[in-house]
Amino acid sequence: MSKTIPDRPRRNFYGRIKGKTLKPNQRTYLDEDLTPLSPGPVSWQDNPARAPLDLDALFGGRETWLEIGFGGGEHLVHQAASNPGIGIIGAEPFINGVAMLLGKIRAAEADNVRVHPGDVRDLFDVLPPQSISRAFLLYPDPWPKKRHHRRRFVTPEHLEPLARVLKPDAIFRVATDIPDYVRQTLEEVPRAGFEWLAEAPADWRQPWGDWISTRYEQKALREGRVPHYLTFRRTQD
Repeated sequence: MSKTIPDRPRRNFYGRIKGKTLKPNQRTYLDEDLTPLSPGPVSWQDNPARAPLDLDALFGGRETWLEIGFGGGEHLVHQAASNPGIGIIGAEPFINGVAMLLGKIRAAEADNVRVHPGDVRDLFDVLPPQSISRAFLLYPDPWPKKRHHRRRFVTPEHLEPLARVLKPDAIFRVATDIPDYVRQTLEEVPRAGFEWLAEAPADWRQPWGDWISTRYEQKALREGRVPHYLTFRRTQD
């Protein structure tokens, strides 16, 4: 008889989980590095009671950041290497991207990164309230068809738990090259308890000072799309 896990929400996942066949070295990264770099018990099978992660134990009391959907991991490793005094967790269900990130972590010898190879919503369930100081959403899946807009990250299903785990005044950065995604972001994110920090066009046209261009951004630029860099602050309420 299978064991029933109580209160598990029904969640659909629409993105890719696997792509091209992994290279032998990528399989090695997954076999050898993924478990040691886990943030802790996140899955419902491993943590059915949804006990909160102990971030103080995980990062030695350091400030914790979160990247949602890290793609190939360029930005995440750049931030980790540039900010050794913080801990950063990345969530990404696409296993090929996870393997690429693990290779970059090895090359950079970054010891302040933890990796969740799955849906960030499960991670939200076990992150303590007001525990994250900064979050990144960089070139998320645009879901361009109107009937698919509800699948985008910038919807209440994702933004409300994100707001719960962010500290007051925490920064939330969003980068996208899709104009309609910009529109939906500017409508939905403030409703979830954020303030858009923009005073002039340069504030969303120019990348952040510590930005590193990702392969997704390079593709957008080659195809003539214009990146937007949106910065939000978690409000006090």
